[in-house]
Amino acid sequence: MGIPRIRATRRLALAAVASLSLVTGALTTAVAAQAANEPVSPQGGSVANPYSPAYQHSYRHGVVPTLQQHAKMQDWAASHPALNAATGPETLSYGGGIDGIGVQSGHSKVYLVFYGTQWGTQTTDANGNAKFSGDSAGAAGAAQQMFKGIGTGNELWSADLTQWCDGPNVAAGATSCPANANFVPYQSGGVLAGVWYDNAAASPSAASGHQLGQEAVNAAAHFGNTTAAANRDAYYVILSPHGTNPDSYQNQYCAWHDWNGDTTLTGGAVNSPYGDLAFSNQPYNIDSGAGCGVGFVNSPGTLDGWTMTLGHEWHEMMSDQNPAGGWTNHTGSSYDGQENSDECAWLSPGTAGGAANVTFGSFGTWAEQASWSNDTNSCAISHPIVGGQTGNTVTVTNPGSQSGKVGTAVSLQVSASDSASGQTLTYSATGLPAGLSINASTGLISGTPTAVGTSSVTVTAKDTTNASGSASFSWTVSTTGGCTATQLLGNAGFETGSAAPWTTTSGVVDNSASEAAHGGSWKAWLNGYGSAHTDSASQTVTIPAGCKATLSYWLHIDTAETTTTTQYDKLTVTVNGTTVATYSNLNKNTGYAQKTVDLSAYAGQSVTLKFNGVEDSSLQTSFVIDDTAIQTS
Repeated sequence: MGIPRIRATRRLALAAVASLSLVTGALTTAVAAQAANEPVSPQGGSVANPYSPAYQHSYRHGVVPTLQQHAKMQDWAASHPALNAATGPETLSYGGGIDGIGVQSGHSKVYLVFYGTQWGTQTTDANGNAKFSGDSAGAAGAAQQMFKGIGTGNELWSADLTQWCDGPNVAAGATSCPANANFVPYQSGGVLAGVWYDNAAASPSAASGHQLGQEAVNAAAHFGNTTAAANRDAYYVILSPHGTNPDSYQNQYCAWHDWNGDTTLTGGAVNSPYGDLAFSNQPYNIDSGAGCGVGFVNSPGTLDGWTMTLGHEWHEMMSDQNPAGGWTNHTGSSYDGQENSDECAWLSPGTAGGAANVTFGSFGTWAEQASWSNDTNSCAISHPIVGGQTGNTVTVTNPGSQSGKVGTAVSLQVSASDSASGQTLTYSATGLPAGLSINASTGLISGTPTAVGTSSVTVTAKDTTNASGSASFSWTVSTTGGCTATQLLGNAGFETGSAAPWTTTSGVVDNSASEAAHGGSWKAWLNGYGSAHTDSASQTVTIPAGCKATLSYWLHIDTAETTTTTQYDKLTVTVNGTTVATYSNLNKNTGYAQKTVDLSAYAGQSVTLKFNGVEDSSLQTSFVIDDTAIQTS
């Protein structure tokens, strides 16, 4: 659920959030809500406590209220006694699944999405993580280290999850898992699967739930997760930058999680062509200070609440992936509607089930909170591995920071081992520099870098039981040390008498005397038929990184149109589908005129130049092009 500002995940509501929603036994959800005179959410849950950040915002699953909001919730709960529950007041039960999904019963793949240009300039820190100039607290690096460290160094904070399950053998309303269920496995070897800095535009000042869900869809496309199967165990953490207020979190809560199909999202459910997507709203809640946990465990503890809310939402997503189809509270107590981490949020360090520092192997020690366990009837900061133990451990050997140059081929062999014999490993990688790829069977990274920059690369190896391990490192690609002046276009003056390497429509390359060439005998003659007609000529080249580049061409426009005001026939010049110049019958000239366009912004990229002429049904217009060039300097 949402993490209230000291307790909220989109299913992270404080243990003290009083809500009279789902009632087991004779009362149905709707009857219970009516009895309490409280609204029923479209997904079957209600939040009775009017001080909860989830009140009338049922999509804020696991929402963690701020400390101040938490106090108001506790006062209200004390004056509104809970209904009697058949089980303990904190017992969770299975919601039956949504679209067949209750928990993440495979190896979790966590994708961190740094949403918006306000994060600033991206560089790389000493651990090979993405680092941003707009992140003075170092929150980005902490998030990456934490998720890389889950399931390493024998940490047992995450082992609490191995008691939860889904599948056809788990009945709705169950409070424990049968032996033949699909259990959450122990997440050995880390869960960080990819990092994306989406700096295409600024993050909204107050993104809606729908906008955050849409960003998760964008991230799925970016990472190539374009099928439902690819997203079954994926989780997209949408990290908004400092100074923004996503879903109006400030002074209310600290984080929440949900899925794209939730119809109660502000702005409505989000269409996904890639299957169901689990995502979270992770504000830069360090801005909220102690209200969202700064200093809660350590001093000064700047990142305490940050890592606690990240861990809170991940725990709740793992046990309730499509809320509320997984494990939530249905007892009718003040915990009603909460998830496993909500019930243990903001318990003081040093108390039973209180927050504490957790060491994640070599990836650092981070403040985390406990989560509820049905099997021990308590909040557990450490828990034995139970039903979800896979037994296999995959370890990827970290090759360390890498470097290379644009245009120089590289070859890096990544090695991995499996604790079980007879396993076949499959390799994948995210964040590779442009021009490089990994062999899924061998783990060999090869290719020729095409762009300058520093990338945060994560290589994952998975065995046939779906056990996996990952290693992350930085890869810096520098310029070759200068740009060689080169004309990139082939057959630039069409003097070969054929189109190649241009791709053209029929009859475009021409040497007839009726339209003279600018130089030589041949040119590209588009249109000129006096009838509805479309002609084109295109060619793809790669502009070296670090180079300036200029497109130039000579253009003659001959037309029978007499109007001086109306555009009938049109020539469009595009680069990678973006229009860089347009002409029409109104631009007729008696000879050739040279045109130029700066293409330096495309350095390091493959570009497709296209001339496209469209002529209407009468009175010809000829667009004649010759002596083209894309010149680097």
